[in-house]
Amino acid sequence: MTDSPEPPSFRLAYVPGVTPAKWVRIWHERLPDIPLELLQVSAAEASDVLRDGGADAGLVRLPVDRTVFSAIPLYSETSVVVVPKDHVVTAAEEVTLEDLADEVVLHPLDDVIGWDRPPGEAAFERPATTADAIELVAANIGVLVVPQSLARLHHRRDLTYRPVTDAPQSDIALSWLEDATTDMVEDFIGIVRGRTVNSSRGRTQPEPERRQRPEKSGGRKPAAGAGKGGARGSSGAAKGFRSGSGNAKGAGARRGKPKRRG
Repeated sequence: MTDSPEPPSFRLAYVPGVTPAKWVRIWHERLPDIPLELLQVSAAEASDVLRDGGADAGLVRLPVDRTVFSAIPLYSETSVVVVPKDHVVTAAEEVTLEDLADEVVLHPLDDVIGWDRPPGEAAFERPATTADAIELVAANIGVLVVPQSLARLHHRRDLTYRPVTDAPQSDIALSWLEDATTDMVEDFIGIVRGRTVNSSRGRTQPEPERRQRPEKSGGRKPAAGAGKGGARGSSGAAKGFRSGSGNAKGAGARRGKPKRRG
């Protein structure tokens, strides 16, 4: 007895901070017979996972190598500064990089903003991860600038954050190997772009069957039992009836008029 082949599945990688739940729900509604497997990966390893075939597509942070990957930008994230709740920064609704010039700004090794030059004063040592940097912020060692989704992901009751208006943003994109654009990848592209099920773009949909129309006749179908002559006879009878009606009207007028007595 031979083993039956495994049903096809779609593997979607995503980086921390990205929430794919909405798109996954639409996938299950439209393609209930094709399982979608989620794989969380770090921002640094996302490209390797896609390149090695560990996932069919990924929700990643730009930039990616566009000589290898295709990418569809989805949205941009505001950068925020994470600080203790009693920090002076919390007095304002938003801050600028200049406001952080005198602060020790932590720059973890897994930073995803991609600074040309990080703001503020550098810490004595770079934390290994963003999670480690959050712990240092809680210990009043410094502050941390991250995309807003990561600030929410690492939320603590003793910390808060404020938008940094002039900090670089982090762009989220759907990416996949350019040479591996499968039908399922096209299906997911349609979902993240908001296309409807019947959209003409994306995977080609089968054309609906068309009903065969009956051939048109040259003119109206004659009534049953009536020939060409019958039709003309009917017209003639009708014509005669109209002229007869006129004669009857005249005769009736003469008969109805009383005669004078001599």
